[in-house]
Amino acid sequence: MNAILHEDFLFAVSEEAAEKALFDVGRGLRRGALAPFLGPGLVALQAGERRVPAAPEEVAAALHTRAPAPSRIRTNMWSVAQHIEQRRHRNTLKAWMAEIFSAEPQPTALHHWLAGLALPLVIDSWYDGAMRAALVESGRTDFANIQGITRAGEVRDIWTRIYGADGNATDDPAASTATTILYEPHGSARPAGNFLVADSDYVEVLTEIDIQTPIPEIVRDRRGSLGFVFLGCRFDDQMLRTYARQIIKRSKGPHYAVMSGAELTRNERRFLIANGITLIDMPLPNAVNLVVDAAPAP
Repeated sequence: MNAILHEDFLFAVSEEAAEKALFDVGRGLRRGALAPFLGPGLVALQAGERRVPAAPEEVAAALHTRAPAPSRIRTNMWSVAQHIEQRRHRNTLKAWMAEIFSAEPQPTALHHWLAGLALPLVIDSWYDGAMRAALVESGRTDFANIQGITRAGEVRDIWTRIYGADGNATDDPAASTATTILYEPHGSARPAGNFLVADSDYVEVLTEIDIQTPIPEIVRDRRGSLGFVFLGCRFDDQMLRTYARQIIKRSKGPHYAVMSGAELTRNERRFLIANGITLIDMPLPNAVNLVVDAAPAP
């Protein structure tokens, strides 16, 4: 099937055209011309029994079991987390998030494959730490891990923290020389339990993000020569759309998103159109296999 241009101008490919696009995505990743943008949907590809949530709604449900939230916010992770922070304290929220994501990370075949590439930039938008674990398991020491942090309790003008392959905090010069930057904009359970999850965590971030202040300078520098491929991501919440849009801002492109065309919400469709993202309409497991199997770049 050829690429089709929907009447609302969403560029989408499926069937044979999707396979060709994924072959190109795989080659682009191998060349370091594309950056993977990984989402919670990859949790479903883990081998064996799934041990951590695979969507914000699942985190909301896990938090709700610990502290029941009002029905009007029960399925919204950010609002449920805010409810807990206000009534139980920030430390309680952090402890519960660490508990929810306490299982050892289970990198998928995709994570391991990406860890073997000299990618200049990887975005991991989930809390489980699977991409970091794959980099560590590969034996690589030439990566730096930059994580978004909450401003709660901070007196400095700080938005992120940087960790080396050994899990210890490091400084900006160390990150600037790293072969691979792993950027986790919402934080991660590992190595230090940084979680941006409550509405209050995002108040200052969303005030500043249009001028890019919360996004690390090295991420802004490296994205200028890159396109992005979204794998395991959804954009059905304004928070997720805002972060993705600002992270890929001023990047070179092209951009791709592996998603089900039939499941797109109206806002997701608009987001893809507005940001020039090609929809690759294929089940995620099939797409990942094609990306990993892509022929090496000449």
